[in-house]
Amino acid sequence: MRLAGFLLMPAGGIIVLAALSMLPPGAAREAFVLAGVAIQGFGLGVAIRSHLPRPEEKE
Repeated sequence: MRLAGFLLMPAGGIIVLAALSMLPPGAAREAFVLAGVAIQGFGLGVAIRSHLPRPEEKE
């Protein structure tokens, strides 16, 4: 999961940069930028959760 989180963050950044460079100003551009930022946030969350220690199971 660590690798997935670290791969999602730059993927979201690439989506944002591609949307800003290729799409004209408007709703589609804003939607792709928001999607890219959401993917970056999801990747950050996955990366953080994968570094947290697991709680011990109680019997």
